[in-house]
Amino acid sequence: MSTHVRLVLHLLLLFIFAVQEVRLVCVDVPSETEATVGGVMKLTCIYCMKREEISAKTKVDWFYNGSASDYRRMLIYQYDHEPQEPEDAEMYWKGRLTWNGSKDLQDISISIVNVSASDSGTYECEVSRFFEFDSFKHTTNKKITIELKVKMQASVDTTALYSKIMMYVLLVFLTFWLLVEMIYCYRKISKSEELAQDTAY
Repeated sequence: MSTHVRLVLHLLLLFIFAVQEVRLVCVDVPSETEATVGGVMKLTCIYCMKREEISAKTKVDWFYNGSASDYRRMLIYQYDHEPQEPEDAEMYWKGRLTWNGSKDLQDISISIVNVSASDSGTYECEVSRFFEFDSFKHTTNKKITIELKVKMQASVDTTALYSKIMMYVLLVFLTFWLLVEMIYCYRKISKSEELAQDTAY
């Protein structure tokens, strides 16, 4: 077997092992804070694990704090071995919240279905992780607060608007450039044909 073939095989094996070692990276991103009436709103809560080889039990409690005029802190959703609605949750929240987290419980988000104007307020995601190392036990906690504002209509996304404008400008420019190129090629072909005819005579 030649040296080149051996080198290629070694690189191929190295590439295969490198691909197997790839892991999904957890990124702690803030939640959106604006929702539209009638839509679906994801309340993002992420608690990244420092070392993925360590297993931990995770418990999540989602709370809703009403507006300043009607401040009430109520448990609206929780995860304890599985996602579930609290038994004493108010009827207003029943069937309107869905689990939107990941299997590894680094993303522990929920979604509000059929958003209403009354959903404005403060949401709290409280996470507790319980670690066990032989006889040693350790608990970590994290709290994420989301101030949600519900609007009747979605606000205009200026970035998307500028992107559309730039797309149309680029489309017009490319069309014009293609037309110029076609005219240039047509003239060049015509001249070459005329030159060929003159040479023939």
